[in-house]
Amino acid sequence: MSREVWSALVQPTPEETSVPDRDLWQQGPIWSRSDRPVARYVARPLREFLRVEAAGSILLVLAAVAALVWANSPWGGSYDDFWHAHVTLEVGPFGVEGSLQHWVNDALMVVFFFVVGLEIKYELVNGDLRDPRTAALPIVAAVGGMVVPAAIYAAIAGGGDAGAGWGIPMATDIAFAVGVLGLLGQRIPSAARLFLLTLAIVDDIGAILVIAVFYTADLDLRWLVIALVLLGLVVAMRLARVWALPAYLVVGVATWYALLESGVHATLAGVALGLLTPATALLRADVAREYADEALHDRALDQEEVHRLRFLLVESVPMVERLQHHLHPVSAYVVLPVFALANAGVHLGAGLGDAVTSSVALGIGAGLVLGKPVGILLACFLAVRLGLARLPRDTGWAQVAGVGAVAGIGFTVSLFIAGLSFPDAPGLTEQAKIGILLASLVAALVGTALLLLSTRRTP
Repeated sequence: MSREVWSALVQPTPEETSVPDRDLWQQGPIWSRSDRPVARYVARPLREFLRVEAAGSILLVLAAVAALVWANSPWGGSYDDFWHAHVTLEVGPFGVEGSLQHWVNDALMVVFFFVVGLEIKYELVNGDLRDPRTAALPIVAAVGGMVVPAAIYAAIAGGGDAGAGWGIPMATDIAFAVGVLGLLGQRIPSAARLFLLTLAIVDDIGAILVIAVFYTADLDLRWLVIALVLLGLVVAMRLARVWALPAYLVVGVATWYALLESGVHATLAGVALGLLTPATALLRADVAREYADEALHDRALDQEEVHRLRFLLVESVPMVERLQHHLHPVSAYVVLPVFALANAGVHLGAGLGDAVTSSVALGIGAGLVLGKPVGILLACFLAVRLGLARLPRDTGWAQVAGVGAVAGIGFTVSLFIAGLSFPDAPGLTEQAKIGILLASLVAALVGTALLLLSTRRTP
């Protein structure tokens, strides 16, 4: 966000500007800063928790644990009954029917993928992916971290129905991975954090392409053309300088429905709309700053001038950043925990041993725990030796290995791809979920240990 614009009015302290993802949603309303008991003992502690970099990961873990406890409790039957309950939504001649779990996976997760699309667009236009020299190493690392795990899974699982899950160990969970580094604090170099974040974003791009190309059902070209026309309408609205958010919301929902009917996974509508979001501001920041400086010296601002000042300040910030600003907390603190609650409820019964030793679970485990760090390390080593890239500042090979291990936390996207891989084989889906949960846990522990050891050796 354009800090120089906002500082003209609010003058944030250096400590405040250093807090990641700081926004009004996290600050809360004015009453939450009062001395009332509810504000003092509930609102403010919750607000402070949400400011923690790893807060989203903590909520995700709690949701996954809650799902496991619920599914394996004496009331475990209610878990399946609840998430498999059918819900139908009809609007005129159009309607969508599916289980509550499908609504979470196909509709609610659009918000998550929209935020991913926004992050990719920002990185391509304003971030590290804009500079080929800076982006070279994480891009190469991400490719290695996708190809090697997929190859390991294919070698272990073989062909047949189990072979369809080769895309599962390719994924990296951004929220979990960045959360692990957040828990380690300042002991991890900022360049290593940036390397992991960029790697995870490129990994997301790869996962999106895999979902679009390899995990798409039979295509209905008529609906696919309608979806493309609607996306073209979004571009036309931008060119016509239509900025009414409700108009984009209507077109976005229509695009989601068209993709759902076409056979392409509907969540890709979120990615497409995120990539089409403007990454440049409507107004230049210096214009807004100049007007704000003049307004601050005017003691007799009328209501019209206040509204004009607000408009100038808001429009000096690119739409992609404003939407990230508001939707990232919704994605991290609502959408992903609900997704984990709906999908992580694996039944750990008498067949747990067979599930853990199945080719699906072993392939996923080996792919995430071994394939990810090996693929990332090997790709980085080749890129550096060939002179295509260089290691991030203050980052050694031990820390690259730690980052590679942390990238093996697949969780969210891996669970998502698992649901697409075995739509007609619930047994294989259960095996995949067990493999993902165990492998993500091991990857987090191994990655944390490697990073801690690497920082001890760093002078």
